[in-house]
Amino acid sequence: MADMDRGNQTAITEFILLGFGDLPDLQILLFLLFLVIYITTVVGNSLIIVLVVTDQRLHTPMYFFLGNLSCLEICYTSTILPRMLASLLTGDKSISVNGCITQLYFFAVLAATECYLLAVMSYDRYLAICKPLHYSTLMNSRVCIQLAAGTWLNGFLAITIFILFMSQFIFCGPNEIDHFFCDPISLIKLSCGDTGLIILLDFILACVFTLPPFLLTLMSYMCILTIILRIPSTTGRQRAFSTCSSHLTVVTIFYGTIMIVYMLPTLDALRVLKKVLSLCYTVLTPLINPLIYSLRNREVREALREAISNVAFTKKLQGVLDNN
Repeated sequence: MADMDRGNQTAITEFILLGFGDLPDLQILLFLLFLVIYITTVVGNSLIIVLVVTDQRLHTPMYFFLGNLSCLEICYTSTILPRMLASLLTGDKSISVNGCITQLYFFAVLAATECYLLAVMSYDRYLAICKPLHYSTLMNSRVCIQLAAGTWLNGFLAITIFILFMSQFIFCGPNEIDHFFCDPISLIKLSCGDTGLIILLDFILACVFTLPPFLLTLMSYMCILTIILRIPSTTGRQRAFSTCSSHLTVVTIFYGTIMIVYMLPTLDALRVLKKVLSLCYTVLTPLINPLIYSLRNREVREALREAISNVAFTKKLQGVLDNN
């Protein structure tokens, strides 16, 4: 009977992303906050890419993957924040069904790609620490390019299958999504038909495409930790750990918040908490990546300091030439 009632309902053509609408007095403040975050994220990650490309000292596998990660983070945050900023500024919270599925597609592709890229980066650190004599052979330029291409290809492949099934769904009322982006769980709940197949597909794809990179990351750091603990000197342990501490911090924040969000029970009392935690892996992680890697990596700090010095020298030289 319930299925008949749903079948008689009219298919909706747009969703309402409620976002942070329960804080009407803070809309302008939130807009300014997220605008600063977005600009900082784009500028910071762009700076990392420029440094990796232009500075010869950063032409190593670790920084090649870091450049890929920064590029991914710019795209990742750009799938969510511009739409959120427009909603906060104009008050228009509507998004078409096709627009919502498109946002979900690119967001999910980039999230899946990040899982693989973080796994590749952890494997790179495993080889550097656990197999240092064979590192340059095992992680040569060809292998780096193949691994980077594989991360993007796997991300697109996994999510394309899911979205092809999702796009066949018809959605009926209510059309409100209590989130600041098109979350897949919320979309599945709003569909009119039987959701058993798409939930099963989601589970299978998660096991096949998402679980392996997580396990690879976990195993890599277990091996790294075992090797580090065997180093006799404290200085040696600190030096070895410093080469992977930045990446480990990013991995912990990214996976930790995602697991908490999707393992928390669906209760009204936890709605706000879930939104705040979702901000960690959608907004905070892309923001802090450049800060973590620039503050904790000596090579990046030196490259940044040299780039700033070169810019200052060029401006000073230009000023002298203009005066003459």
